[in-house]
Amino acid sequence: MVPDVSTGSDTRGLIVYLFGPGRRDEHTDPHIVAAWDMAGAPDPGRDPAATYSLLAKRLDHHVDLRTRELGGKKPPQHVWHCPVRTAPGDRYLTDAEWAEVARRIVHATGIAPEGDEKACRWIAVRHADDHIHIMATTVRADGRRPRTHHDGQRAQAECRKIEAEFGLRRLKSGDLTAPRTPTGAERAKAERQGQTVTARHWLREQAYAVAAAVRTEADYFSVLESLGIKVKTRLGPETGDVIGYSLAAPGDTNAAGEPVWYGGSKLAPDLSINRLRERLPDQQIADHPRYVADPADPWRHTTTAIYTARIVLDSGDDAAAQGHLAAFGDALYNIASATTGPHRAELQAAAMAFNRARRSATRADHQAATALRKAAKELAYASNEPGGLAIALLFATVHLARAAAKWHEQRGHEQQAAAAEEAFRHLQAGYQQAATPVMADLTHRAPGAATARRFEQDVRATLPDHADRILTDPAWTALTTTLAHAETAGHNPRRLLAEVGTQRELDSAEHPAEVLNWRITAQPNRRTQAARMRSTTNNTSAMSATPHPPATPVATRPEERSRHR
Repeated sequence: MVPDVSTGSDTRGLIVYLFGPGRRDEHTDPHIVAAWDMAGAPDPGRDPAATYSLLAKRLDHHVDLRTRELGGKKPPQHVWHCPVRTAPGDRYLTDAEWAEVARRIVHATGIAPEGDEKACRWIAVRHADDHIHIMATTVRADGRRPRTHHDGQRAQAECRKIEAEFGLRRLKSGDLTAPRTPTGAERAKAERQGQTVTARHWLREQAYAVAAAVRTEADYFSVLESLGIKVKTRLGPETGDVIGYSLAAPGDTNAAGEPVWYGGSKLAPDLSINRLRERLPDQQIADHPRYVADPADPWRHTTTAIYTARIVLDSGDDAAAQGHLAAFGDALYNIASATTGPHRAELQAAAMAFNRARRSATRADHQAATALRKAAKELAYASNEPGGLAIALLFATVHLARAAAKWHEQRGHEQQAAAAEEAFRHLQAGYQQAATPVMADLTHRAPGAATARRFEQDVRATLPDHADRILTDPAWTALTTTLAHAETAGHNPRRLLAEVGTQRELDSAEHPAEVLNWRITAQPNRRTQAARMRSTTNNTSAMSATPHPPATPVATRPEERSRHR
């Protein structure tokens, strides 16, 4: 059961909508199921003599008294509106059940506490099988405004109780960190235009993708504009600094032909200008020349940072953990952007799903996650996808997403845990698509029996507690190929196995040989490293900044840039 609290100033306009045919003739049999006084509330749905104006006048009775006290000025945002909808698949409630729902919600939110004779006037209108609209005018009979602090949160809590008592689907409790849900009007507009998502949703995804890739605030706005998105900034009156911004999707206009603007914080709480600045490096760091010695470095650095994030989730430092989850959300966008192949669609879906898991009521320590965010931004400018190393990165994201779901679940973050679990399923599907042919190829190119026996001895010597499980894992043959490659690259297999076998996933892994395979793949090439160090020592002038091409967000490849494609 989903309540959605909002406020406005047009009593009659909302009444006309509630009792009208709807924007697409979807309203059927509009009528009042509950009110502050059923005998005194005119019902345009049942009584032809009860006009919209008459009902508005009765509801606004105390508002008019207050208006005269204020010298002809109505109190701001005095219309309180709360649609309440059952979840898809739930049984349809009767009018009597909806009446009880309405009375409990106005009591819980402070609109009309039970037994309070001076409470606000309100009505509950049903015009569909699966929902009602509760409407109130927020001036009490004594002239005071009601105490509606955290009314949305209190409505959510009461709905959780109602679901249990009425035998309805139990939805996840929120914590006021979710982005705003698109309104019915926004959804109807998207359908009329043939869009699968609303302008608000589309803008939010573009903003997240761009913020994940860029290094400065100026880049953030310029890249958004390059995608055809209109940007409007708000400047401070004294300093002239940007203190806020709004975005408008291309072609999204109102009835007057003007752009429909959405403030950054209205798209999502962590897209406000202040929250963005917390995640972007300062100008001095952003201007520092960037040198990438090996095109594989961004993939390897991101993999290492994700394994570190996994350790942070177990550290007990919730602020640092939340900071790493926010950085992981950025990393998922950049991983999807830098990936090619059919599994890219699953990675895009994972990035979008994880948006709900990247923030919670726990304030994030973004500085703690600097390494992960820096590596992810390097990945946004990576020029190629280095085969097995890219799959090793995907393997790491699967484990971190699953750990994120457990971390949120342990702290009672129900919506975030569900979102992380959804991202985990997408990442797992993408990993399987990408890894299956590569693992088959590694198995096909396995070294000879003598080399395999030597590696078996190395496993038994270094990882005796896990040896039997590793050697019977279907991925063992592929692991022998990877160990042979690592040996050629300058690694000592026994020492390498001891190093990568100490991390915790090996204890709980269903396929420990597969875990070792990708951990070893992510290790740097020792011979190449040594050669690079000699080259750096002998010729430091060769180190120059790499080009800084404009970012291409995951959701805005050239073939996808128009929302009206």
